[in-house]
Amino acid sequence: MFFQLALNGLIKGLAILQVLAYKSMIVYKLENFGNQNNRTCLGKASFTKMLSVFVSERLVDYKSILIESNAVQEAVIVIVGFLGVGKTTLLTRLVQEYLKANWQPYIILNDYQNAVLDSQRFLEFLQPDQIQALSGSCICCSGVVELRRQLNSIPERKHGVTFIEANGTSDACSLMEFLGVGLKEQFLPPIQISVVDVQNWQKRGYHNELEANQVQVSSLVVLNHAANVSPNRVERVKADIASLNSSASFKTWSELDSLSLPNLKASNNSADQMDHKKAHWASCSVDLPDPIDSKKLIGILESLPDTILRVKGCTRMDQDEHYSYFEKIPSGDIVVRPYRGTLASGTKLLVVGPGSDPEKLRQIIDGA
Repeated sequence: MFFQLALNGLIKGLAILQVLAYKSMIVYKLENFGNQNNRTCLGKASFTKMLSVFVSERLVDYKSILIESNAVQEAVIVIVGFLGVGKTTLLTRLVQEYLKANWQPYIILNDYQNAVLDSQRFLEFLQPDQIQALSGSCICCSGVVELRRQLNSIPERKHGVTFIEANGTSDACSLMEFLGVGLKEQFLPPIQISVVDVQNWQKRGYHNELEANQVQVSSLVVLNHAANVSPNRVERVKADIASLNSSASFKTWSELDSLSLPNLKASNNSADQMDHKKAHWASCSVDLPDPIDSKKLIGILESLPDTILRVKGCTRMDQDEHYSYFEKIPSGDIVVRPYRGTLASGTKLLVVGPGSDPEKLRQIIDGA
């Protein structure tokens, strides 16, 4: 009898020590505190289940300790990729699919010039308090403090997920190095996913190093436009990226399971150092006529210097009553689609790249 009592006491003591040792992984509450405000740390359901079985099998009295596992940290998913690869298109898809699954998404968009222009497009299916636009700063260095402040200001909510879209010239490795420092316990370690245009991967000339930087610490690489190239090209791009980041997984647009993204683990891949100045580009914006002849607009876009790699804007065309969003991507293609947001910034032409000069832009517009 004495031996059995001693054994039970030892089991109980070991179990209590396990609770304390794993307090960074479980949520516990002392019975005499008796309210929800006394949660001190977060837990994992698998460990909670294991501990419950351990305790119940040995009939240990745990009236003084209550194990809970219903507090869930929120995933932070950072979308990176070169100019014009489809980051905003991917973000739109993710937001819509998470809404359908009854999640509560929050988005933060960063751009050199007028991030509000892109953010307004999401008002079609998100509330204003679910969207934050960060303009005119590099979130991988000078803007990371503001980004972190905005992230920490997001309220806790059930089934929350936060998406951050970085601008197309971000030093993605530096961004992830700094972003995870100082986040509230509400959030899981940030996960990075990179969008790659399979057609134009490593065809950026001087900017190839920047594009390569944007896949080196990504947990997942989304291969966009894979259907437009040969299977051999897809495999060559995957092999090239794997040589830079052997731990990354790959999904084409059609293979992507959006709702599985919060299950990704943050990358621990070692990244090559890049001169951060290569991520700092000139940019500017100017007003556009409202409305403008569509042929005149195309002429303006085709007259821009070749050094400008990203062009976008919004205005009304011809006799349209609605506004249209347009963009010229590095491949040279011009895409026009209806603008479904509220155009709070006025009609604009925005450009990114060497040679971005507002006076030159005005001269091109006036001479078109």
